[in-house]
Amino acid sequence: MKRLNRRQFHFSLAAGSAAVGLGASPRTAQAQSANETLGVAIVGVNGQGGDHINGFHADKRTEIRVLVDIDSAVANKRADMVEKLQGRRPEVFTDMRKAFELDSVDIVSTATPNHWHALCGVWAMQAGKDVYIEKPISHNVSEGRILVETAKKYGKMCQTGTQCRSSGALRPAMQFLADGGIGEVKLARGLCYKRRKSIGALGNYPIPGNVDFDLWSGPASFTDPKVTRQQFHYDWHWQRHYGNGDLGNQGPHQTDIARWGLGLMRHPETILSYGGRLGYQAERKDPKYVDAGDTANTCVSIYDYGDKCIVFETRGLSVDDSADDEINRLFGSNRGNKVGVIFYGADGYLVQETYGKCVVYDKDFQRVKEFNGGQPHYANFIDAVVSRNSAELNADALEGHLSAAISHLGNISYYVGENNHANERELSEAVAQASRFDDNQATLQRTLKHLTDNGVELDKYPVSLGQVLKFDNESETFVGNSVANQWLTREYRRGYELPTVASV
Repeated sequence: MKRLNRRQFHFSLAAGSAAVGLGASPRTAQAQSANETLGVAIVGVNGQGGDHINGFHADKRTEIRVLVDIDSAVANKRADMVEKLQGRRPEVFTDMRKAFELDSVDIVSTATPNHWHALCGVWAMQAGKDVYIEKPISHNVSEGRILVETAKKYGKMCQTGTQCRSSGALRPAMQFLADGGIGEVKLARGLCYKRRKSIGALGNYPIPGNVDFDLWSGPASFTDPKVTRQQFHYDWHWQRHYGNGDLGNQGPHQTDIARWGLGLMRHPETILSYGGRLGYQAERKDPKYVDAGDTANTCVSIYDYGDKCIVFETRGLSVDDSADDEINRLFGSNRGNKVGVIFYGADGYLVQETYGKCVVYDKDFQRVKEFNGGQPHYANFIDAVVSRNSAELNADALEGHLSAAISHLGNISYYVGENNHANERELSEAVAQASRFDDNQATLQRTLKHLTDNGVELDKYPVSLGQVLKFDNESETFVGNSVANQWLTREYRRGYELPTVASV
């Protein structure tokens, strides 16, 4: 198919057209030769973008040729770093679309804020590039499906940044589960017991002078005031207009592992979340204090699949002495952060302690087996780019979509019930309605104790009870809930629209 000139290319991107049809570039239309170097453009190089730089630099099959960031100071600092690493300075752009025009770029890797993930991936694949997209692959459920269909239509490799899928510890551990290593497993619990302090008071803060805020916002509409958080970078995670809270930040790692270990290649049937942005008033000794974040810092999400269940717990307040004896014994401590997954089997437990370590316990909490190993996730992606075989990808677009959607569905339950403040009895009744697994009642009690231990006066600052939602896997919509269905997508700013699934 013919290439578009610069003006035509920009027009088609701005229109958000799914019919750009640039096709595969000559270098990616067929398997690469063994000694051909692949050109990489990394979009969003602050924070996690540094891991992308290190990952692609470590593989001699690739060369980093372009860096893109809306913060010119960050971009140039990273370009200096890359020049020292590989001896050649990459080009620097603020607008990712300029990188997509280059024939020298074969791969686009993105670590932008979440609200940019899907559009960056769609634009890059339409321009003939293979893509590596950080988790969560999407900011909402519909974006994930659009990425799945885009990768399929254009024949592109699309890897999601759930690195544990390539872990030398996780892969044999998940096979051990599948082989019945701890007996029948119906329940997996993901933990994000990770201390998160307040991001500061809600306010009206200046846009950093070296930031192109229009490009940073991209698909997201402007708010008034435009910046309501003190720290411009990173703290967007805790504002739902751009991020997805720790449910969507840490969650996709652990819920992806949970889904993997339980053998689930579908969405949950019933979803319930409860929690809130709680406790910062007590920490500040100011009952009127309003934190700039609007995602939950304490949240329990229950995902019922009928025959199996995933639970994900987020705790941002002090996590010392906040778990029960069982969890403390499985993680070997009653203090500090606990981030991982527990699989509950008929004959024991399997615990993902770190990204590179899993431990098996018997029913008496005695260690019986251990798995260790690294994460060659970028290398796995490059293998598939070279071979042009998407089956080689350890975390393709569909895996990324299913795992990101878990977080989105949990957040939606919370968002639609945010103003529904509930007492213990009401919470218990909703939990029973959402899932038949009795362990969820113990989880509720442990969560309420965690809040009161952190000084949260539940009569003044009650827990928000999300709605119990039913989800249809075939249509990827909620059953009989038009309000919840509105959260499956978003209103896109003009010039940054995504295609619909039907028009991909």
